Amino acid sequence: MTKDQLPPRLLTRRRALLAGAAAVGAAGTAGLFTTFTGDEPVHRASPAPAQGPQKRSALKPSSYRLQPLTGYGPPKAAPRRTLVRREPMLQVSARGRTMVLSFDDGPDARYTPHILDTLREYDVRAMFFVCGEMVADNKDLVARMADEGHVVGNHTWSHPLLTRLSRGRVRREMERTCDIIEESYGERPAWFRAPYGAWNRAAFQLGAELGMEPLAWTVDTLDWTTPGTRTIVGRVEDGAAPGVVVLSHDAGGDRSQSVRALRAYLPQLLDAGYHVTVPRRHYA
Repeated sequence: MTKDQLPPRLLTRRRALLAGAAAVGAAGTAGLFTTFTGDEPVHRASPAPAQGPQKRSALKPSSYRLQPLTGYGPPKAAPRRTLVRREPMLQVSARGRTMVLSFDDGPDARYTPHILDTLREYDVRAMFFVCGEMVADNKDLVARMADEGHVVGNHTWSHPLLTRLSRGRVRREMERTCDIIEESYGERPAWFRAPYGAWNRAAFQLGAELGMEPLAWTVDTLDWTTPGTRTIVGRVEDGAAPGVVVLSHDAGGDRSQSVRALRAYLPQLLDAGYHVTVPRRHYA
């Protein structure tokens, strides 16, 4: 999908975020993520993502993609420290070979149905973090996600950078999306993921107030940079491990590579003995 084909509101927002990416640091969100070692969570500072020499301009938003840890998969957990913040994070069992697949920014009628078809073919459940403004035109796809056993999570209404918004605006972005998800299939979302991986205290607190648990990822496929189907497949295969949470996208641009990659790596993961599923919540 070219820039000329993007809806005007998404193209304008994307330009604004790209323009401001270099000006806003990620220091405000450092240390906010939690990983689990044994039964006790510990803080871990998020590592800075690597940038290839030819991809620097395309990877500007990755300063907000902090690659927070969520589970037992690689990279290794930091030394155990006292936890101050007690909001629950994702915990994926390290027993067996369990992985979670997650898709952000949808639903998109061009790509999401193909992803759902592949998941159904292999009888696999995944997590979809949807944007409210995309749900507005694709409520049937959200209903299908739920009907087929997938988890539908909140990814805000318009995919803004939450660290630049007032607390009131953050709440409206979340709450409005909760409402339209409920309209689509009758239940409010139980999970929330911050756009760009840019978390702050308001995002954690407001998400909890709205009954949602925060969810990050372990392996970022960087499929939004359209690096090629083979590259996306390689990133999933290289990062595969018990407890891993994979981040991909089913909207926000041309996601045909993501669709093709899923068809390639999913059967390979299953053949390798991985159980691809969705996580349990800490609190019902």
